[in-house]
Amino acid sequence: MEARIDGAALSVHPADETKRARALHGLYRALAANAVRGVTEGWTTHLRLVGVGYRVALEGTKLTLTLGKSHPEVVHVPAGLTVATKGQTDLSVTGIDKQAVGEFCAQLRRLRPPEPYGGKGIRFADEVIKLKEGKKGGK
Repeated sequence: MEARIDGAALSVHPADETKRARALHGLYRALAANAVRGVTEGWTTHLRLVGVGYRVALEGTKLTLTLGKSHPEVVHVPAGLTVATKGQTDLSVTGIDKQAVGEFCAQLRRLRPPEPYGGKGIRFADEVIKLKEGKKGGK
C-alpha cells in the first residue's frame, strides 16, 4: 500500500494490481479513517446492565460490577480509555482507538452476556434482545 498526504487529505492506493493488494486496500483505508476519526472525535460505546441487583460503580480506574454472582467482578480500565457511569446501570466507554474500546466492551459483556429468556445481562445500549417464550405447561 502507498499512503499519500495531499494537503489535508490522506489517500491510500494499492502498490500493484494483485488480488491481495486490492483486498487489503479497503482494510487499510478503513483503518486510516478510523484512526483519524478517533483522534478528532473519539469513539464511544454505551453499555446497560439489565437485571435485578445488577449495578456498576467506578472508583478511580477500577470498575466494580455486581452481576448476581456471589462476588462482585472488579475490572481495571485500560490506559487510554475513559469510563463514565450514569446512574447504577449505565456506563459509557470512550477512547481514541476503536479496537481498544470495542475489545474492552466485549470483555465486560463476556462477564454476563444477555440471556434469551429473562433478558438479564450486560448489553449495548441500542441492542434489542429477542426474548424466547420459555416452557409451556400442558397436559
